[in-house]
Amino acid sequence: MSNMAASIARSCSYAPRRGSRVLWRQRGSSLVSRAEFHRSPPACTGLLFSLHKRGILKESFPETAAQDELPRLLQSAPQTVYCGFDPTADSLHVGNLLALIGLLHFRSAGHHILAVVGGATAQIGDPSGKTSERERLSADAVAANTRSIRESIQRIVTHHELLFHDSSKRMGTVTVLNNLSWYKDRNVVGFLSDVGRHLRMGTMLSRHSVQSRLRSPDGMSLTEFTYQVFQAYDFHHLNQVYGCKIQLGGTDQMGNLMTGHELIHKMSREEVYGLTVPLVTCSVGDKLGKSAGNAVWLNRDRMSPFDLYQFFLRQPDANVERFLKLFTFLPLAEVEKLMEQQRENPGQRRAHKRLAAEVTKLVHGKEGLQAAKRCTEALYHSSLNALAEMSDQELQEIFKEAAFHELLLEPGTTVMDTCRRVSAIPEGPQGFQIVLEGGVRINHMRCDKPEQVLVPHIHILSNGLSLLRVGKRNFHIIKWLRL
Repeated sequence: MSNMAASIARSCSYAPRRGSRVLWRQRGSSLVSRAEFHRSPPACTGLLFSLHKRGILKESFPETAAQDELPRLLQSAPQTVYCGFDPTADSLHVGNLLALIGLLHFRSAGHHILAVVGGATAQIGDPSGKTSERERLSADAVAANTRSIRESIQRIVTHHELLFHDSSKRMGTVTVLNNLSWYKDRNVVGFLSDVGRHLRMGTMLSRHSVQSRLRSPDGMSLTEFTYQVFQAYDFHHLNQVYGCKIQLGGTDQMGNLMTGHELIHKMSREEVYGLTVPLVTCSVGDKLGKSAGNAVWLNRDRMSPFDLYQFFLRQPDANVERFLKLFTFLPLAEVEKLMEQQRENPGQRRAHKRLAAEVTKLVHGKEGLQAAKRCTEALYHSSLNALAEMSDQELQEIFKEAAFHELLLEPGTTVMDTCRRVSAIPEGPQGFQIVLEGGVRINHMRCDKPEQVLVPHIHILSNGLSLLRVGKRNFHIIKWLRL
């Protein structure tokens, strides 16, 4: 056990909690979810120790103070914790999800959480972990991304509330903010005069994110260099307005967290803390994210529930236990039991399936999980029942290269008619021969009789759809319209 974990374990104790009810409401530029609860201190129950044991907490700053003082602070009264999400794309990704899950663990323990969407900082560009400057986004693009990310955060928070939290235990509040709201009316001279004088150039230049970029061929722009100033001021603003004393971020944010600590210490003498979550990496150790070009997206229009489900279902065996601890809210004892069952019968892949189901349900809800399972049955198990229950959207999500057609169902329509109407086969004898030789399948069934009339519930499913395949990869989705 690490010194941090041991110190946390000694400092935490159990306190009972009561039920909660959460209401979303709009307040200015922020979206607030408020839980009704009594004023007694939240149950720490080894919260930091538990998060550390799950692998969610990586580092803390300042290290000694965070180990000795933070557990007692969390036990003394409900605290406010924040994490920032820059809207440089219109969707969050799996790396962001881990930080959001970290916030939700704090909320479940009775603490208040702030999710700050960086409508201002996205226009600056965080250099952390980047080898070159991010392409500038227009204000309109940032505003659209901000709306989308705000909706994503609200959706995931709501799913956690309804599907994962024990309703007998009280929760803290959730507030979603846009940091543009406290910068849009600031004067640049006044801002630098108020804030800049408290930050030392030597310290800012020594940050790893700055040093690595200064040594790169393209160097670093002044705009990027000031990013840590804005993130530091965000922390100061949230500390002053919301009493926020804890910032959560990825391990690549440690330098920015330290700058925030320095600024708050000099401006208000408040003691604040920074905690980091690990970066999510693929099987070869590369970071998953927008910059790496391999992001696993959380919005359905970017990645379907089926694809998200499959991403976690296909994880290497070596990743599954770690990901169960990081990305699910399963008790650690249940994770251990799942892994024991997996070792006893690896072919059933119970741990993989539970991991995929838990994450998909958190991100897309029960309906999203059901859609993912239907798609899996239809694609990999040739299930007609699953196909019949699928929507045309779900079919298009799993057969991404498939052409989509709407056809009028005329009496006596044959297999040959269907293939020709969607241009799935060549004209003339060659197309006829493809059907005759069994090169055509409708709803996974081989159709080698060109003049076979389409039969409802066999060739045309109860949802009015047909999945036509010619050869191995030529898919067509047909939605039949009736007179």
